[in-house]
Amino acid sequence: MLIRKAKREESKIIANYIFLAMEEIAYQFIGENSVEKALQLLNSLIEETNNQYSYENCWLVEFENEIVAAALVYDGTKLHELREPVARKIKTMFNRAFNPEDETQAGEYYIDCVGVNPNQQGKGIGSKIFQFLIDEYVNKRNETLGLLVDQDNPNAKRLYLKLGFEVVGEKTLLGKRLEHLQFKKKQ
Repeated sequence: MLIRKAKREESKIIANYIFLAMEEIAYQFIGENSVEKALQLLNSLIEETNNQYSYENCWLVEFENEIVAAALVYDGTKLHELREPVARKIKTMFNRAFNPEDETQAGEYYIDCVGVNPNQQGKGIGSKIFQFLIDEYVNKRNETLGLLVDQDNPNAKRLYLKLGFEVVGEKTLLGKRLEHLQFKKKQ
């Protein structure tokens, strides 16, 4: 298994995995339940630079020469800067305002979403990518990792806690209350 940075030309496959992780949120972005339009939006954002969904912020997992997972991670300090192009794109493509609550903040690298190929789920790939991100950001870069977990997803929360994340509070995103977890370097 290889974990590496994404390339622009992989945007279509990345869009599919990111969509798996954020389906309902993507529908809220565009104002309708259209898989095709949601994927079109995500693909266009992923292939561009300097936005929160850009391939620049994406790590990919390769297994047996196939991309099987994608994870988006970016500096929470840059949320507003990275969100602006997303708002412009949504306004242009769907004539909708985009101004959700802040899901991250200064002082953490934010794991926006992780999507794993449905055929590969249950094989530990999700755990491996999180372990890689912890090693890359916390151990090597001495940064704090943050993420949000839906209170309706106890299995994900259990995994994050098992990996060493700790609940640090709550956040609201698109009207939904979520738990905010962080992984910090142990002193």
